[in-house]
Amino acid sequence: MSLTQERKQEIITDHQVHGTDTGSAEVQVALLTERINKLSAHLKQNKKDYSSTRGLLKMIGHRKRLLAFIRNGDNDKYRALIQRLGIRG
Repeated sequence: MSLTQERKQEIITDHQVHGTDTGSAEVQVALLTERINKLSAHLKQNKKDYSSTRGLLKMIGHRKRLLAFIRNGDNDKYRALIQRLGIRG
């Protein structure tokens, strides 16, 4: 269920701001989105996995706070990020 090292590196290179960036808010949101998508697929099959449901809700809350941070800093960057990740329909 966790991300492989190759997939994580691919996400980081796609969303990094500069060459050595591994922890900016954009990268963190992209990694959280990937983990949320994987966990959501798991929970569709395992409806009674309540501890994973709690973890999913915590990840969604963390991503929401990071997105608010990006939106307060640069609204255009925020709109480009959510469109690229396919969140907020």
